[in-house]
Amino acid sequence: MMFVINLLMTNSNLLKSLNNSLTFLPTPSNISFMWNFGSMLGMCLMIQIITGFLLSMYYCANIDLAFYSTNYIYRNVNNGWLMRIMHSNGASFFFICLYMHIGRNIYYESYMFINTWSIGVTIFLLTMMTAFMGYVLPWGQMSFWGATVITNLLSAIPFIGNDLTQWIWGGFTINNVTLSRFYSLHFILPFIIMMFSMIHLMFLHHTGSSNPLMISFNLDKISFHPYFTYKDTLTLLMLLMTLMLISLKFPFLLGDPDNFILANPLSTPPHIQPEWYFLFAYAILRSIPNKLGGVIALLMSILILYFTPLLFNKNIQGCQYFYLNKWWFWILTSSFIILTFMGSQVIEHPFVILSQISSIMYFSYFLTNPLINKIWNILLS
Repeated sequence: MMFVINLLMTNSNLLKSLNNSLTFLPTPSNISFMWNFGSMLGMCLMIQIITGFLLSMYYCANIDLAFYSTNYIYRNVNNGWLMRIMHSNGASFFFICLYMHIGRNIYYESYMFINTWSIGVTIFLLTMMTAFMGYVLPWGQMSFWGATVITNLLSAIPFIGNDLTQWIWGGFTINNVTLSRFYSLHFILPFIIMMFSMIHLMFLHHTGSSNPLMISFNLDKISFHPYFTYKDTLTLLMLLMTLMLISLKFPFLLGDPDNFILANPLSTPPHIQPEWYFLFAYAILRSIPNKLGGVIALLMSILILYFTPLLFNKNIQGCQYFYLNKWWFWILTSSFIILTFMGSQVIEHPFVILSQISSIMYFSYFLTNPLINKIWNILLS
């Protein structure tokens, strides 16, 4: 009995200290609504975990039952249609907030908080893995063929590619074992993402938040509560209202019609494409004729974010103060949007050449930024 009382007292003290650290967290007074996407991502993660847990009670990870169990959730489970639609659209909202969050950090060069940035990029990679495996689970036409195309990319690895692909499949093609593995990983990865998110917040609270002026030792700091809790609450309510509006009025706006067809290994869709949030990387993959080169470019389109702090070469932080850096950032943003559109198009002229040009512009930001900043430093000195 005394052990239980001591445990409760210890936990209450721990919760009180955590609450105080968040309530009185010194926060720069000039941060804008662009800093709210972190809390919005936390809410998206909670929505995905809760709705995913409820869906897992009725889903069957079997190639003969997966498609029909998904339809059963839509038709027969009380409010199952709402949980399923919120889960699928919640993934899209998760990536919208994620791309806005990463874009804001690149624009204000907040990646100089190296530990926080590295954990954040790791969360990004884990989220992409989770979303890909979740897209396979309904076992529709696009789910099956999208998984076939993406997993087949591993066969481009020299010497071990084919063996690695068959090891992941658990056979000579995507089968029941593959679906079971993807379901297990899709279930456990969100909790790993939650753990990394806590580490991400720990590093953020250690260094403090960045601010639009990029002053390292900002003296004008105020308590996180009540000022920023109210701001976060406003954007969280806007996010929830928008998600509910899309889910109730346009539930399948962000999905693919081919996924309403049962997966058929003998019938290839005329145009295979992943979900919209992977299209930019898919367009980079398709823009290179060589298979291995395309896979490397696909990986580097994400992994290059790890090296962004190493490319920093300026005396003053903040790209908004240098017009050339600002132009390059908006070129990066434009190329990302164009690549997302090109990934949804068929492989023909002029989409191929436009994808190649946009891919070059995408990587040019990361590769030429240090050179531009070096020239700028010389001119200023």
